[in-house]
Amino acid sequence: MNIQKVLDEKVKEAVSAIYGIALPTVEFQPTRKDFEGDVTVVVFPMLRHVKGNPVQIGEQIGTYLKKEVSEVSGFNVVKGFLNISISDSFYLSFFNKVKDNDEFGLIAVQDDAVMVEYSSPNTNKPLHLGHVRNNLLGYSVAEILKASGKKVYKTQIINDRGIHICKSMLAWQRFGNGETPESTGLKGDKLVGNYYVAFDKAYKEEIAELVAKGVEKEVAEKEAPILLEAQKMLQKWEAGDEEVVSLWKRMNGWVYEGFETTYKNLGVDFDTYYYESDTYLLGKDVVADGLEKGVFYKKEDGSVWIDLTDEGLDEKIVLRSDGTAVYMTQDIGTAIQRVKDYPDVNGMVYTVGNEQDYHFKVLFLILKKLGFTWADKLYHLSYGMVDLPSGKMKSREGTVVDADDLMEDMTQTAAAISEELGKLEDYSDAEKKELYKMIGLGALKYFILKVDPKKRILFDPKESVDFQGNTGPFIQYTYARIQSILRKAKETNVERAALVEVSELHLKEKELIKQIQLFPETIQLAAENYSPALIANYTYDLVKEFNSFYQQVSILGEEDVKKKDFRVQLSQKVGNTIQSAFKLLGIDVPERM
Repeated sequence: MNIQKVLDEKVKEAVSAIYGIALPTVEFQPTRKDFEGDVTVVVFPMLRHVKGNPVQIGEQIGTYLKKEVSEVSGFNVVKGFLNISISDSFYLSFFNKVKDNDEFGLIAVQDDAVMVEYSSPNTNKPLHLGHVRNNLLGYSVAEILKASGKKVYKTQIINDRGIHICKSMLAWQRFGNGETPESTGLKGDKLVGNYYVAFDKAYKEEIAELVAKGVEKEVAEKEAPILLEAQKMLQKWEAGDEEVVSLWKRMNGWVYEGFETTYKNLGVDFDTYYYESDTYLLGKDVVADGLEKGVFYKKEDGSVWIDLTDEGLDEKIVLRSDGTAVYMTQDIGTAIQRVKDYPDVNGMVYTVGNEQDYHFKVLFLILKKLGFTWADKLYHLSYGMVDLPSGKMKSREGTVVDADDLMEDMTQTAAAISEELGKLEDYSDAEKKELYKMIGLGALKYFILKVDPKKRILFDPKESVDFQGNTGPFIQYTYARIQSILRKAKETNVERAALVEVSELHLKEKELIKQIQLFPETIQLAAENYSPALIANYTYDLVKEFNSFYQQVSILGEEDVKKKDFRVQLSQKVGNTIQSAFKLLGIDVPERM
């Protein structure tokens, strides 16, 4: 039972009974900590409909509620705020209903399906810190949508074709001497990434040579021989040249194996994969069809465009003059293919950085102009970049933070801090290793996910592994503390009643139950806003409330058997809620710490 729904109905009933007026809406907010009460009705908005003194109006409504609503135990009015106290019996009744429900807050999957795209890497380099935010965000949003009752398909589009791939391939042909992941001991994605950097180095050297010969820099950038050769390789690939396609398959195969290792270590998964090399052809067909229908137009050089100036945008190319596809071509084809493959999908979420905001505005508008009604259900989950204290990352210059290295560094940082705290004497080496990984990854994931997706992040590994404050390890530590309480309760044979039998609540117990109550609506809110930050910060608030309860209320030291049992069960419910919330963020919690 949602007390706010009951109060909403009864406040409207009170206004109707006292003033003969139908009140359209009631505004609620949590009661401020310095006032007595649990729920506050804001009277001021009512003055548009009810004439009078806000304090007097509040008093009259409060008197009505006290008489008509059994859950209301009292009220007070401060200026235009009606603070309502809810009876302990209401909170205890709620707790008894949910305490053994492991699915609390989660809604059974409905028919409404949504597809969430994330990761979507290029196959010319390993995953880096930017990809980590993308993967964590997309995976968590998918899990939250699932918890909110949606059927979810997790997917990605692998950008396995294009000039960037040809750059790595050409550099490997020129400088690789036939080396492979096996011969070098390198992960395949790292090996291929090295050649992307090698191409850029050779390209810059050729530009410098041309400029030294008197060629304008802009011309040199377009006419450097190695770039012209990469462009020729792309044309050969699109024409199906056997030798080029064979090398492309081989090098992409190395990369996919490397990616899978990274995804497994990061704890993310996918239901289905799409490849640009498949979908760009469908995109080209759609462009040809749209050209006939007048959605697109052709320029003198043969390139195909769309004019979106009437919509406040500009002209956008959808096919190059040489007939090769651009990203937009592929994205048009991919969206159409997904709807064909999954007819039950009623929405798609694209997890892509905010530097692509314009691209997705254009994509969604093109799909609408092509007549696809489902284009209204497309959403760009735009997120800010991740910066390091040392500055911005650049792939082609090899100055990115590698995802695998980052995860390893986080584990090492967690190990160093845990050893300093020195509470792991009875752990085996294997247990320590597992725990360090859990803490390190938990720190990384929480640090990234607690921030609103739209905001840019300055990532500081040391700060993220702090065992105090709004961090993953702090929340993991509280969960482990609760498990310790439960183990001791079992050892001392604390009896567990089917229904808790206390009649009065300590203020801290009440606050904790109120926080637990917020979990279902937080999931729905996070799903509506595509924001794991709402789940992360809810969990932090729950943990803060538990620690305050833990410090001020005796649990296992309580002499009253019924109170002790209730406090143990309340602790357990908090632990379960932390675990459920962290699962939505893709974070594991340790039984001991």
